Amino acid sequence: MAQVAELARPLLSPQEERIERGEPIGLVSEEAQRKRARIHRMLAGFRDKPIRMNLERAHLLTESFKQTEGQPVIVRWGKALAHILRNISIHIGEDELIVGSAGPPGRYAIFFPELEEKFFTQEARPSEPDDSLVLTEEDVQVINEELKPYWEGKQYHGAFINALPDDTRRILELYCIIAPTATARSSLAWNHDYEKVLKRGIKGIKAEAEEKLASLDPVNPKDRVEKEPFLQAVILTCDAIVEFAHRYAKLARSMAKKEKDAKRKKELLEIAEVCEWVPENPARTFREAVQSQWLIQTVSRLEQRIGGTVGNGRIDQFFYPYYKKDIEEGRLTKDEALELVECMWIGMAQNVEIYTAPGSLSFTDGYAHWEATTVGGVDKDGKDATNELSYLLLQSKKEFPLNYPDLAARIHSQTPEPFLHAIAETIKEGTGFPKLFFDEEIIPLFLSKGGTVEEANDYCICGCTEAKMINHDAVSTGCAWTNLGAIVEMTLNDGKLKLFGDQQIGVSTGNPRQFKSYDDLWHAFCWQAENVMKHTFTQQYVADTLKAKFIAAPMCSMLHDLCMKECKDIHDGPIDGALYLGFIDTLGFATAIDSLAAVKRLVFDDKKLTMAELLDALDANFEGKEAVRQMCLNAPKYGNNDPYADSIGRNIEAFFVKLTRKYKSAFGGELDIRYVTITAHVPFGAVLGATPDGRKAGEPIAEGVSPSQGADKKGPTASLVSIANTKASGYKERAARLLNMKLSPSAVAGPEGTRKLMSLIRTACDLKMWHLQFNIINKETLIAAQKDPEKYRNLLVRVAGYSAYFVDLTPQLQDEIIKRTEHAF
Repeated sequence: MAQVAELARPLLSPQEERIERGEPIGLVSEEAQRKRARIHRMLAGFRDKPIRMNLERAHLLTESFKQTEGQPVIVRWGKALAHILRNISIHIGEDELIVGSAGPPGRYAIFFPELEEKFFTQEARPSEPDDSLVLTEEDVQVINEELKPYWEGKQYHGAFINALPDDTRRILELYCIIAPTATARSSLAWNHDYEKVLKRGIKGIKAEAEEKLASLDPVNPKDRVEKEPFLQAVILTCDAIVEFAHRYAKLARSMAKKEKDAKRKKELLEIAEVCEWVPENPARTFREAVQSQWLIQTVSRLEQRIGGTVGNGRIDQFFYPYYKKDIEEGRLTKDEALELVECMWIGMAQNVEIYTAPGSLSFTDGYAHWEATTVGGVDKDGKDATNELSYLLLQSKKEFPLNYPDLAARIHSQTPEPFLHAIAETIKEGTGFPKLFFDEEIIPLFLSKGGTVEEANDYCICGCTEAKMINHDAVSTGCAWTNLGAIVEMTLNDGKLKLFGDQQIGVSTGNPRQFKSYDDLWHAFCWQAENVMKHTFTQQYVADTLKAKFIAAPMCSMLHDLCMKECKDIHDGPIDGALYLGFIDTLGFATAIDSLAAVKRLVFDDKKLTMAELLDALDANFEGKEAVRQMCLNAPKYGNNDPYADSIGRNIEAFFVKLTRKYKSAFGGELDIRYVTITAHVPFGAVLGATPDGRKAGEPIAEGVSPSQGADKKGPTASLVSIANTKASGYKERAARLLNMKLSPSAVAGPEGTRKLMSLIRTACDLKMWHLQFNIINKETLIAAQKDPEKYRNLLVRVAGYSAYFVDLTPQLQDEIIKRTEHAF
């Protein structure tokens, strides 16, 4: 009998096997543990302690802002950043080689008082013993007595809400049709031009600013009022960054004097020497390059809240010359290089991104973060850019157990087989890394939007599924999420949502019981969608034009070529020569497709139901109407290479891109249609009634461009073809299309499984996907994790452009992931 049970047990992924063995968190192979014992020690117990809310940055920012009332915004932010860098507490851990932190030892979350207006609407209270986020009595006192009195009425969010037209404000305040994100973060996901710092040093950037300042026309009011404050802020920022690094050098020397262990004493002195040189000066070695990049990242985390945190850029490209030189000259081994970057990974993992406003966590479940780290792809000349460091970073991702960094691999038609094999083997680990992006789709789109060949070839992944052309792209204001499921419900209820009774929310499109044809239904859907988009456009325009009155980012700006050329802050658009590739995220794509397809087939084509019968079933949430629900569930579904459903998806996308093509952003840029949900598809679904695709009231709507949960039944290739078929390829007003796919570990087992996975990735490239990411996990494991969260506390799953610990997700999101189709080949 035991033999039979063993045979029935599903094949496990390497991650699942480690959890079944009860292995504590640490490097995942004995060889890695031996060669990089330092990293293994630093990882021990990493997730055992709760996350500490760090208010020090908030206190220092407030302290500075109180002293600079009435000064230019850019100067206020330059002075504030300098004040933070000169006064924030610093520390060096006992094993650290790469230093720099935006918070206390251990895991911490930064509080941003300039953005968190909604947080101040509730009374702060100390955390409870079992809370994952620690807020002390002292923290509560700082919030209530210092931060709240100063920042109330001074924040971007309040001004944004007050500036909206009344009708737009009303629909936004419902927060279930359109969810604005601009005021929850200072900037969209962003990557800095780290290579500029590595090659020129902060000293070189300061010299450029000083030269520009000296060349200004003292009589020209534009120079005096706009350019001079910007350059002064840049110079102030440069000095503060250098001083910040030197503070670490001084601390390291002080610690070295007291250190009794000779090896650690030597390491501390090396830390001091490195921080005395970089980032002030150009990096000369791999270690200096890593330290310089990390300090710039740390300053960025203190300067502003970047959505999902700041990215790493094409790390295998700008670090490679230093790596290659050090390897060739015998200064560095591969294991030493891994140890240095993994010290940086741990630094990233300590800074947990938390949106503290009430309800915000439901949109970024599981502490969503995207410090996107791009490997592979082509170089500026269009040739394969894969190098030895690309492989080394994949090796680290296989062996390093945390969900940091968020590794992204660029795939193109000439991606070398060995590199694709390494990618497939890393995916098979089951932790969701790397996520994949396809040059054949992204590069032509960037060219069509105005990028040069070199810029488009050199794009980097940024955030969840975004891509950017560094030094040309300048859009920084968060977009809005729009709920296609709500549009479907309003289409079938004459502009009303069941949650709000008889309140007229959308436009009146008539009683659907009187629709004579599918065309009537389609026109009503488009009318409702256009009305929602009107308000989406409006809120984005207001957000763009107001932002510069509240937010500035001198360091971010000084690392952007066009900002320095024009002497303008990145948030103070328009900047001459910049591309403003704005976007709007549409959520519930598959929910809308499948719902319209069900009505078309069941009511108008096959006439198996009347509209009244269908609507009555929806109103009853299918209670007592299971036969109707089964018809809905068995109607044509997107994700199965079914032209009936896919053509509706193509029409939906074409409608939206044609609409956005007519209008420009506040800075003259285009507004692209994207499908990036994070985890908003869960709360967006929670407010909706039942939909004609068979989804019950309150259940999540579909995420990204993925098929509805469990609807794709014809295999992974059929899903990819469906997704390709829905793309409005003739239009350039398109951007990220987030795609999740779940495969069983048995489907990719062994060399044959690797080959099949590689072939599937090649197919995605041929079909010009934008993005693809995998969960390689058994459904049984996820169900077991719900029942025994302590045993599975280190189980990683792919969520939506990021990986998170399954036990950190809400039960609703856990259930949604479980319901996703588990494909086999």
